[in-house]
Amino acid sequence: MAQHFEVHPDNPQPRLLKQAAALLARGEVLAVPTDSSYALACRLDDKDAADTLRRIRQVDERHHLTLLCRDLSELANYARVDNRQYRLLKAATPGPYTFILEATKEVPRRVSHPQRKTIGLRVPAHRALDELLMLHGGPLLATTLIPPGESEPMNDAAAIRERFEKLIGGVVDAGACPSQPTTVVDLVPMGDGGEPQLVRQGRGTLAPLGL
Repeated sequence: MAQHFEVHPDNPQPRLLKQAAALLARGEVLAVPTDSSYALACRLDDKDAADTLRRIRQVDERHHLTLLCRDLSELANYARVDNRQYRLLKAATPGPYTFILEATKEVPRRVSHPQRKTIGLRVPAHRALDELLMLHGGPLLATTLIPPGESEPMNDAAAIRERFEKLIGGVVDAGACPSQPTTVVDLVPMGDGGEPQLVRQGRGTLAPLGL
Protein backbone atom coordinates (compact mmCIF):
# COMPACT_ATOMS: atom_id res chain seq x y z
CA MET A 1 0.00 0.00 0.00
CA ALA A 2 1.25 3.47 -0.88
CA GLN A 3 2.55 5.44 2.09
CA HIS A 4 0.96 8.80 2.86
CA PHE A 5 3.07 11.83 3.79
CA GLU A 6 0.89 14.79 4.73
CA VAL A 7 3.10 17.87 4.68
CA HIS A 8 2.50 21.59 4.97
CA PRO A 9 2.82 23.19 1.50
CA ASP A 10 4.84 26.17 2.75
CA ASN A 11 6.59 24.70 5.79
CA PRO A 12 6.94 20.98 5.06
CA GLN A 13 8.06 18.68 7.85
CA PRO A 14 11.65 17.50 7.14
CA ARG A 15 11.08 14.15 8.87
CA LEU A 16 8.30 13.20 6.46
CA LEU A 17 10.18 14.40 3.39
CA LYS A 18 13.23 12.37 4.44
CA GLN A 19 11.01 9.28 4.55
CA ALA A 20 9.69 10.10 1.08
CA ALA A 21 13.23 10.63 -0.22
CA ALA A 22 14.20 7.24 1.19
CA LEU A 23 11.45 5.62 -0.88
CA LEU A 24 12.79 7.31 -4.00
CA ALA A 25 16.27 6.02 -3.20
CA ARG A 26 14.83 2.50 -3.01
CA GLY A 27 13.41 2.81 -6.51
CA GLU A 28 9.80 3.67 -5.71
CA VAL A 29 7.56 5.93 -7.79
CA LEU A 30 5.90 8.72 -5.80
CA ALA A 31 3.05 11.11 -6.45
CA VAL A 32 4.37 14.60 -5.65
CA PRO A 33 2.82 18.08 -5.66
CA THR A 34 3.99 20.77 -8.08
CA ASP A 35 2.96 24.32 -8.90
CA SER A 36 0.71 23.03 -11.69
CA SER A 37 -0.69 19.63 -10.63
CA TYR A 38 0.38 16.40 -9.01
CA ALA A 39 3.05 14.43 -10.85
CA LEU A 40 4.53 10.95 -10.78
CA ALA A 41 8.24 11.04 -10.01
CA CYS A 42 11.16 8.66 -9.62
CA ARG A 43 14.95 8.53 -9.73
CA LEU A 44 16.49 9.49 -13.04
CA ASP A 45 18.93 6.58 -13.03
CA ASP A 46 16.44 3.83 -12.15
CA LYS A 47 15.27 2.00 -15.28
CA ASP A 48 12.66 -0.12 -13.50
CA ALA A 49 11.11 2.92 -11.82
CA ALA A 50 11.01 4.81 -15.14
CA ASP A 51 9.31 1.80 -16.75
CA THR A 52 6.76 1.76 -13.92
CA LEU A 53 6.13 5.47 -14.38
CA ARG A 54 5.44 5.00 -18.10
CA ARG A 55 3.30 1.93 -17.44
CA ILE A 56 1.08 3.79 -14.97
CA ARG A 57 0.54 6.62 -17.45
CA GLN A 58 0.34 4.16 -20.37
CA VAL A 59 2.68 6.25 -22.51
CA ASP A 60 5.45 5.02 -24.79
CA GLU A 61 9.06 6.13 -25.27
CA ARG A 62 8.01 8.98 -27.60
CA HIS A 63 6.20 10.71 -24.75
CA HIS A 64 8.47 13.39 -23.31
CA LEU A 65 9.27 12.77 -19.67
CA THR A 66 10.39 15.73 -17.59
CA LEU A 67 13.25 16.39 -15.21
CA LEU A 68 12.20 18.33 -12.12
CA CYS A 69 15.17 20.52 -11.15
CA ARG A 70 15.77 22.81 -8.19
CA ASP A 71 17.30 25.63 -10.22
CA LEU A 72 18.82 26.59 -13.56
CA SER A 73 22.34 25.58 -12.56
CA GLU A 74 21.11 22.02 -12.06
CA LEU A 75 19.10 22.13 -15.27
CA ALA A 76 22.20 23.08 -17.27
CA ASN A 77 23.82 19.75 -16.40
CA TYR A 78 21.14 17.90 -18.32
CA ALA A 79 20.38 20.15 -21.30
CA ARG A 80 22.40 22.07 -23.87
CA VAL A 81 21.48 25.71 -23.41
CA ASP A 82 22.78 28.73 -25.35
CA ASN A 83 22.57 32.37 -24.24
CA ARG A 84 19.19 33.06 -25.90
CA GLN A 85 17.64 29.96 -24.38
CA TYR A 86 19.11 30.76 -20.96
CA ARG A 87 17.63 34.28 -20.93
CA LEU A 88 14.19 32.88 -21.66
CA LEU A 89 14.58 30.17 -19.02
CA LYS A 90 15.68 32.74 -16.46
CA ALA A 91 12.63 34.89 -17.19
CA ALA A 92 10.19 32.01 -16.70
CA THR A 93 11.63 29.99 -13.81
CA PRO A 94 10.72 28.91 -11.28
CA GLY A 95 7.19 28.44 -12.53
CA PRO A 96 4.62 26.19 -14.24
CA TYR A 97 6.54 25.72 -17.48
CA THR A 98 8.10 22.68 -19.15
CA PHE A 99 10.85 23.35 -21.66
CA ILE A 100 11.91 20.90 -24.37
CA LEU A 101 15.68 21.05 -24.79
CA GLU A 102 18.46 18.99 -26.31
CA ALA A 103 19.59 16.44 -23.73
CA THR A 104 23.21 16.11 -22.63
CA LYS A 105 25.01 12.83 -22.07
CA GLU A 106 24.03 13.07 -18.41
CA VAL A 107 20.49 12.07 -19.42
CA PRO A 108 20.13 8.31 -19.99
CA ARG A 109 19.16 7.66 -23.62
CA ARG A 110 16.24 5.49 -22.53
CA VAL A 111 14.45 8.50 -21.00
CA SER A 112 15.11 11.05 -23.76
CA HIS A 113 13.04 11.22 -26.93
CA PRO A 114 14.27 8.36 -29.16
CA GLN A 115 14.43 10.40 -32.38
CA ARG A 116 15.07 13.98 -31.22
CA LYS A 117 17.32 13.19 -28.22
CA THR A 118 15.45 15.81 -26.25
CA ILE A 119 14.11 15.96 -22.72
CA GLY A 120 11.55 18.05 -20.89
CA LEU A 121 12.95 20.15 -18.05
CA ARG A 122 11.35 22.40 -15.49
CA VAL A 123 11.99 24.27 -12.27
CA PRO A 124 8.74 24.18 -10.27
CA ALA A 125 7.83 26.79 -7.68
CA HIS A 126 6.62 24.55 -4.86
CA ARG A 127 8.27 24.59 -1.43
CA ALA A 128 7.57 20.97 -0.47
CA LEU A 129 8.82 19.66 -3.80
CA ASP A 130 11.89 21.92 -3.63
CA GLU A 131 12.78 20.48 -0.22
CA LEU A 132 12.24 16.93 -1.49
CA LEU A 133 14.54 17.61 -4.46
CA MET A 134 17.19 18.94 -2.07
CA LEU A 135 16.97 15.83 0.11
CA HIS A 136 17.07 13.61 -2.97
CA GLY A 137 20.22 15.35 -4.13
CA GLY A 138 19.36 15.72 -7.80
CA PRO A 139 16.56 16.04 -10.33
CA LEU A 140 13.63 13.66 -10.46
CA LEU A 141 12.20 12.07 -13.59
CA ALA A 142 8.52 12.95 -13.75
CA THR A 143 5.30 13.09 -15.73
CA THR A 144 2.01 14.84 -15.02
CA LEU A 145 -0.35 12.54 -13.12
CA ILE A 146 -3.05 12.20 -15.77
CA PRO A 147 -4.79 8.80 -15.52
CA PRO A 148 -4.89 6.69 -18.70
CA GLY A 149 -7.75 7.65 -20.97
CA GLU A 150 -8.34 10.97 -19.19
CA SER A 151 -7.30 14.50 -20.06
CA GLU A 152 -7.19 16.26 -16.68
CA PRO A 153 -4.48 15.81 -14.03
CA MET A 154 -5.44 14.51 -10.60
CA ASN A 155 -5.47 17.01 -7.78
CA ASP A 156 -6.70 15.14 -4.69
CA ALA A 157 -3.98 13.29 -2.80
CA ALA A 158 -6.41 10.91 -1.10
CA ALA A 159 -7.96 9.98 -4.44
CA ILE A 160 -4.50 9.46 -5.93
CA ARG A 161 -3.53 7.14 -3.10
CA GLU A 162 -6.76 5.16 -3.37
CA ARG A 163 -6.52 4.78 -7.13
CA PHE A 164 -2.81 3.96 -7.39
CA GLU A 165 -2.02 2.48 -3.97
CA LYS A 166 -0.80 -0.81 -5.46
CA LEU A 167 1.27 0.84 -8.18
CA ILE A 168 3.24 3.57 -6.39
CA GLY A 169 5.29 3.72 -3.24
CA GLY A 170 3.78 6.82 -1.69
CA VAL A 171 2.01 10.15 -1.98
CA VAL A 172 3.47 13.44 -0.77
CA ASP A 173 0.26 15.22 0.20
CA ALA A 174 0.66 19.00 0.30
CA GLY A 175 -2.99 19.73 -0.28
CA ALA A 176 -4.67 20.71 -3.52
CA CYS A 177 -2.55 21.86 -6.46
CA PRO A 178 -3.86 24.20 -9.19
CA SER A 179 -4.90 21.12 -11.23
CA GLN A 180 -3.72 22.55 -14.52
CA PRO A 181 -0.82 21.17 -16.56
CA THR A 182 2.29 23.17 -17.35
CA THR A 183 2.75 25.32 -20.39
CA VAL A 184 5.10 23.38 -22.66
CA VAL A 185 7.55 25.25 -24.90
CA ASP A 186 10.02 23.71 -27.35
CA LEU A 187 13.28 25.69 -27.20
CA VAL A 188 15.23 23.44 -29.58
CA PRO A 189 14.55 25.66 -32.66
CA MET A 190 16.30 28.54 -30.86
CA GLY A 191 19.57 26.63 -31.13
CA ASP A 192 19.46 27.15 -34.91
CA GLY A 193 18.42 30.78 -34.73
CA GLY A 194 14.67 30.09 -34.73
CA GLU A 195 11.96 30.99 -32.26
CA PRO A 196 10.51 29.02 -29.33
CA GLN A 197 7.50 26.92 -30.27
CA LEU A 198 4.43 26.66 -28.05
CA VAL A 199 3.51 22.98 -27.67
CA ARG A 200 0.78 23.27 -25.04
CA GLN A 201 -0.85 26.24 -23.36
CA GLY A 202 -1.20 25.48 -19.67
CA ARG A 203 -1.02 27.33 -16.38
CA GLY A 204 2.07 29.36 -17.25
CA THR A 205 1.29 32.64 -19.00
CA LEU A 206 2.98 33.44 -22.30
CA ALA A 207 4.13 36.94 -21.32
CA PRO A 208 7.55 35.93 -19.87
CA LEU A 209 8.20 33.89 -23.02
CA GLY A 210 7.50 36.67 -25.51
CA LEU A 211 4.97 34.44 -27.30
